[in-house]
Amino acid sequence: MSEPRYLNETRAAYDAIAGEFAEWIRDELAVKPLDRAVLAAFAELADGPVADVGCGSGRIAAHLRGLGVDAFGIDLSPEMVAVARRTHPGVRFEVGSMTALDLPDGSLGGLVAWYSIIHVPPGTLPAVLAGFRRVLAPGGWLQLAFDVGDKPVHRDEIGGHPVSLDFHQRPVDEVAALLTAAGFEVRARLERAPDEAGPFPETAPQAFVLARRHAQAS
Repeated sequence: MSEPRYLNETRAAYDAIAGEFAEWIRDELAVKPLDRAVLAAFAELADGPVADVGCGSGRIAAHLRGLGVDAFGIDLSPEMVAVARRTHPGVRFEVGSMTALDLPDGSLGGLVAWYSIIHVPPGTLPAVLAGFRRVLAPGGWLQLAFDVGDKPVHRDEIGGHPVSLDFHQRPVDEVAALLTAAGFEVRARLERAPDEAGPFPETAPQAFVLARRHAQAS
């Protein structure tokens, strides 16, 4: 079976910008205290290995390791994974797709998708969330971050590189409903205003949704 076009385009885009992207995004957390607070709360709750899915240059996995979490990263882009390995040599990074996670059932205490579901088309997101649930242990924690909105934004160029990349904004209520349908209990929701600080000034509200796989295995 051929790979969906959006996966090919997402991989190609991040392969093209990998080195520059890592530099652009390197210090973003330093100027976003609410984002750090969300990750700190998640780090305190998660018990066991944590996968940073769609890890990019590895900054979130490395940040979680600094908080005492047994975190590792997975990304679709081999070039991004290569950058992550060079930048954070003490953290494990693997090439993989959130649409087909190569992880045993119930093997994780937590999973972070930090601005990575933004490239998943609406019709594919329920299956992705079901995959997240599969790899989480009963009672395991899921932390999502995404742009709030109701329409995709298409980019043909990033940093001078030609790309074809869609960014899917989503209403928070819609994501919460999909999580519930996938077998999660939504435990916290935070929506903040766009932040002009950092390398990428935000143009939409930002959402952080914390959910937990139900403690009863099923």
